[in-house]
Amino acid sequence: MNPGWAPLVANHLWQSTLCAGVAGLLTLALRKNRARVRHWVWLAASCKFLIPFAALMALGGHMQWRTARETTPSNLSVVVDAVSQPFTAPAAASAPLLAPAAPGLSLIPAVLASVWGFGFLGISCAWWVRWRRIRAAVRAGSPIHLDISVRVISSATLVEPGVFGVFRPVLLLPDGIFDRLTPAQLKAVITHELCHMRNRDNPIAAIHMLVETVFWFHPLVWWIGKRMVDERERACDEDVLRMGCEARVYAEGILNVCKLYVESPLACVAGVTGSNIKKRIEAIMRNDIVIGLNFAKKSALVAAGAAVLAAPIAVGILDAPPMRAQSATTRPAFEVASIKRNTSSTVGESIHSQRGGRFDVQNMTVRYIIWNAYKVSDYQISGGPAWINSERYDIFAKSDGDSSPDDLLLMLRTLLEDRFGLKIHRETREGPVYVMTLAKSGLRMQHAEGTCVPRDPNNLPAQVPPGEKRPNYCGNMRRSSHTLNGQGTPVGAIAGVTPLGTLSGQLSSILDRTVIDKTGLTGLFNFGLEWTPSPVAAPPGGSAESASTDADGPSIFVALQEQLGLRLESAKGPVEMLVIDRVERPSEN
Repeated sequence: MNPGWAPLVANHLWQSTLCAGVAGLLTLALRKNRARVRHWVWLAASCKFLIPFAALMALGGHMQWRTARETTPSNLSVVVDAVSQPFTAPAAASAPLLAPAAPGLSLIPAVLASVWGFGFLGISCAWWVRWRRIRAAVRAGSPIHLDISVRVISSATLVEPGVFGVFRPVLLLPDGIFDRLTPAQLKAVITHELCHMRNRDNPIAAIHMLVETVFWFHPLVWWIGKRMVDERERACDEDVLRMGCEARVYAEGILNVCKLYVESPLACVAGVTGSNIKKRIEAIMRNDIVIGLNFAKKSALVAAGAAVLAAPIAVGILDAPPMRAQSATTRPAFEVASIKRNTSSTVGESIHSQRGGRFDVQNMTVRYIIWNAYKVSDYQISGGPAWINSERYDIFAKSDGDSSPDDLLLMLRTLLEDRFGLKIHRETREGPVYVMTLAKSGLRMQHAEGTCVPRDPNNLPAQVPPGEKRPNYCGNMRRSSHTLNGQGTPVGAIAGVTPLGTLSGQLSSILDRTVIDKTGLTGLFNFGLEWTPSPVAAPPGGSAESASTDADGPSIFVALQEQLGLRLESAKGPVEMLVIDRVERPSEN
């Protein structure tokens, strides 16, 4: 089981607990107002347990509003995210890739999930047994005709009067209640039950039963349930008194029901004797005047509800990835582009940019074009139909002006999206990787400082005059089927350099597996690497020392150690993937 769910659950429980605390403060401020308002406040706190903020933030994340140039996260989103999500999972890159998880720690998620599962089943079975008891009483009962708008059932079971059912409620009355209560008392009790029906108290109670079943381990959930029952019964008491029932008669009716019958055994059967009877009788006899909500309190409730729902959505919107701008000024595109299917037997393949904004692709598959456009390796592309690996195309495009290589790549992406209908998304998957470290024999590469000239790819110099040498630029790499040579090349990731511009990125492309740099080497290096054209893969968990060679020469693993002083080991780690959601054959022109 993946332990990554633990921070998500912890954050959700923390957020729901915080909302319940806010709800408690609101009910204190509303203690002089109608009980029905406080009941709805507690219901909102209960429903928060079923609605993770992460889901609302994800919803907001789909509401893209920024262009690609507006990528700085807002201060509001940073603060809200830090407060609402205090528990975070450790970054995958910070954990040692080769360190196995402790056996005891790996069992904790499974044990916790098992305990939760047993509790969930136990609570569910308890509700189901109680529900069966009440349903059996309803089915065994006899219908009674009363001049009210709901079906009435008389039952021999000793239960209190109550409303049973969520979608088609019935009023359940015990046999003999007409002989035990005076007409005025019976009318008050029935009026109380009809108030439960009008306010949909049974469906609301069923919602909280679901919360209690899922979050049975959280004591605050059960406390919220008691508060909801208290306010629900008090709200119906207020309605009964407001309809003109005499307080003394109504209180005597409730007390007589308590003497004769037991309380309903199911939370979604709204009966007359729920909650604290002593406090309810005292409140009924006082018959306090209920104060209506003033404008300030109404505004506070609206603001609190809007904050709970809108704040995470707003944070998701603020943190949404920038959308591609739809105008030509913010979405680079070629001025003209020609795409043709290549059906010839031409062997030559090329993809390159030229001065003057020219970009040419000859005899390339769509898959190859995609991984060049997005600067990934072939193994990092997932999905797509089979024809993207077989059908070849020629593309001749020109931009408006002398565009930089980076801009030309952005234009190529736009071309793929517009003409090939390409839709992609990026995701990180756990998979096999190679970890690159220093070999025991020591580093055998030369530092490139002073041997090459830094080059700005977005500010290339003009054509070299005749008789002058082109500067020896850093970052040049030449690769064949069995050689790799670098001039002023970084070993691992470095700002402003694409993955394929590093030694680890080139090795990832050659080995069809992500190579993670753990050498700690910084700066630029010159190197030359030569290996057997058919590399021999290291065994799982093995290293270059255990990789074999063949008659023609060393494998790439052995060559790395002997020629560069670097070592590769198999491991599990994060792999950045480019997933193709949709791609279509283009219309030729």
